[in-house]
Order: sequence, then structure tokens, then C-alpha cells
Amino acid sequence: MNVFLSGGLGYIGSHIATLLLQQNHEVIIADSLFNSKIEVLDKIKLITGKSVKFYKCDCSVFDELSSIFEKEKIDAIIHLAGLKAVGESCEKPLLYYENNLMCTINLLKCCDEFGVRKFIFSSSATVYDANQKMPVDENGALKQTNPYGRTKFFSEEIIKDFAKTQENFSAVILRYFNPIGAHESGLLGEDPNGIPNNLMPYISKVATGKLKCLNIFGNDYDTKDGTGVRDYIHVCDLAKAHVDSLKFQEKNCGTHIFNIGTGKGYSVLDIVNAYNKVCGNKVKYKFTKRRDGDVSEIYACPDKAKKDLNFVAEYDLDDMCRSSYNFELKQK
Repeated sequence: MNVFLSGGLGYIGSHIATLLLQQNHEVIIADSLFNSKIEVLDKIKLITGKSVKFYKCDCSVFDELSSIFEKEKIDAIIHLAGLKAVGESCEKPLLYYENNLMCTINLLKCCDEFGVRKFIFSSSATVYDANQKMPVDENGALKQTNPYGRTKFFSEEIIKDFAKTQENFSAVILRYFNPIGAHESGLLGEDPNGIPNNLMPYISKVATGKLKCLNIFGNDYDTKDGTGVRDYIHVCDLAKAHVDSLKFQEKNCGTHIFNIGTGKGYSVLDIVNAYNKVCGNKVKYKFTKRRDGDVSEIYACPDKAKKDLNFVAEYDLDDMCRSSYNFELKQK
């Protein structure tokens, strides 16, 4: 199968591309390189022994995107491209709405124009109302606390409306919880440009001396230790969920939504303590005020993905921390 990955050189996309190649799919990547690195292409080839077709492309610009579809025969789209920092989305909401929604709309227009019948969208647990009983399943109440989450929710609605107008079209919406960890080779991991917004790459840079101290945003949440609780899933498990979704789409049309998580909630301090166990107490931290848009606790009910996709997360928290530390040690 020829699979198109928007944002395919990013943290999640690079792991999906690697697994797809290992399972003998052809991979076409479009990435703007705004928050990713071209060197990832060589790392994917080093791991798999296979090459990827790459286009530097801003998916929010339709002409750039459609020119790729004119050249390539594409069977399925995995849509990962988009801005993703919760805090930044609160500061720059119009930037997030314009970029993230146009990327989704343009890719669906390409589905319509070029006859692509399989579409997988990387959504987020941020679409859920965190003020409900946990774990949350796919029928849980929806309420977003930040523009980033709303771009995911609006994209889901756009996808569902589009899918209703198409024959033999399959849309899978994967609501990610919190991906962390790195590839076992140590070649692929979360390596954002600039200072990280996400927890694990920040912890890793503190552990390796590249940053001085981890700021934990809030210690007064209504949780066991006052820090936010999330469902963390290894990025390699997350990649497998996309491959499982492609198999599911072979026999299932319409729109299908799945939580992709482990079903376990860990606090920020749980993550720090697990990481310190792996790397030898190298993560210094301090508490600061809460971040706009953050919620106290959210974790998944993963039963539907297990039933329909035959997907179950295999890596535990120690695996996630160990692989992240191993990746960071190999970075310059």
C-alpha cells in the first residue's frame, strides 16, 4: 500500500513511517520542517534499509499539497501535520485555527479529487471534558479547554461530515493520549526544535544536563500528589495503532473513533520518579504556576481499540523512560 504521511518527519510520524516500511508498505512523506529535522530521513533508512519519498510541503497550502498527489499514486493518508503546543495555542489561537484546520480540509480535498479512500487522523484526548468519570471512553462528554484541542474537535467534525458524502470511504480518528518514549535503536525520538513544550523531552534534557531544571506546572490539582495525571503511551505502541487501523480499514467504511492509550493514569511526579529510577536521580525539578488550558486528570478506556483494532499497548512506564533516556544520550 502507498501511504502518505503529513508531518511524517515529526516524532510520531517518523515511528509510523519506520513501522510501515518494515511491513513492506511504500511511504510518501510531506513535512514543512517547521518542528522536525530532515536528518530523520537518513535515520529511518538506517533502521529499515529502505528509502522514503519526501516532499517539503506546507499542507495548509493546497497547491503545494495537490502537486504531490498529482505525481504519486496514494492509497491511504495518515494525517499528523499541525501545530501542537497547548500553551502556544492559547497565545496564538488564530494561527492554530488557520494552520490545523486548513491542513485537514486540504487533505480531504485531495481525497475527493484524487480518489483516496482511506484516511487516518491524529486527534487528541484534549477533545474530552476532563470533568467526568475516568477512564473516559469514546462516548465520553466532549469539552475543550484550549484552541489546540478545539482544532482537533473541529477537524473530527469536518472529517465526519466529509465521510458521509463519500462512497467506500473509511475514516479512522485516533484520539491519542500522551505519547512518550523512543525507538529501541536510539535513532528516533522526540527532539523538537527549541525548548520542548512536552514533558518527556524536557525531562530528558534535564537528565543529560542540557537544561538545568524541570518546571512542573502546578502542584495543587485534585490528584494524589497535586500534579496533573495523564495516560502515557509508548510511541512505538502508538505507531502500531496506525498500522492496525490500516488493516481495519480494509473491511470497514464510514467513520470510526478510537482512544489510543494504556488505560493507566500517571502523575507528573510518577513520571519524574520513574525516570530517576532509570537514569540515576538526575532530574531536578521545581513547581511553578498552572499552565492555561491544562486539566487535572485524564486517562483512557482502551477497550474499543482492543476489540475492533486488536490493539493493546505493550510497553510499560519503565520502557518509556528508559528508551527516552537512551535516545537523549545519543543526541549531540
